[in-house]
Parts: sequence; C-alpha cells; structure tokens
Amino acid sequence: MYSSTFIFATKQFDDAFHRLDEAIATAARSIDGYLGEESWEDTGKGLVSNVYYWQSLEALQALMQHPAHLKAKAAQAQWLNGYQVVIGQVLRTYGDDKLAGLLPTAGLFVQGAAAH
Repeated sequence: MYSSTFIFATKQFDDAFHRLDEAIATAARSIDGYLGEESWEDTGKGLVSNVYYWQSLEALQALMQHPAHLKAKAAQAQWLNGYQVVIGQVLRTYGDDKLAGLLPTAGLFVQGAAAH
C-alpha cells in the first residue's frame, strides 16, 4: 500500500477551487487501486493535509496525471500559500478496531495486529 499526502497552507478559497478540489477527489475515488482518504487540519499553523491511500504506485500515478490534478497544480498559487507532497510506502498499520469505518486503514486490523 502507498500513501500520498498533500500538505498545504491556505490562502483564500473560491468557487473555482472547491469545484476543482471536488473533481480531483471524484477522480481519485474512481481509480482502480484507490483505497480511501483522510483530511486533517492544523488550525494553529493554518495547514491542511489530505492523505490518499493506494494499492499501487500505478494507481497513484493515474491521479497525478489526471487533467483536474494537472490543472490544480498549475493554478495552486492562486489558493495556496505553499505546499508539500509526501509519497510513502505503508509498511504496516496497527492499533485496535475502534476506528473501523472512520479511517481507510482501520479495516486492515486483525485482532489488533496488522493484516498488511
């Protein structure tokens, strides 16, 4: 499994940003190999983090090459005050089952141990 984490500082969002953001999320969800997503916000620092999970790097690359993603990347300076992308291979997940249904990775647990 792979994760792609998009961390950004916000400026002012407009309707065009929200439409493009939704188009990217819809495109991601339609890609074979998409496993789920999370979104986090650090209001103290003004940062937002969107994490997508993928079965393969090919699935991740499909989103990176999608026209909506390329359009957003070209126009990001209109809405963002800086960004960073982190691509990672997930080696294991662990915890209890209390977050099942709330996190895309929570369903990987088998009696508190990592299934992957």
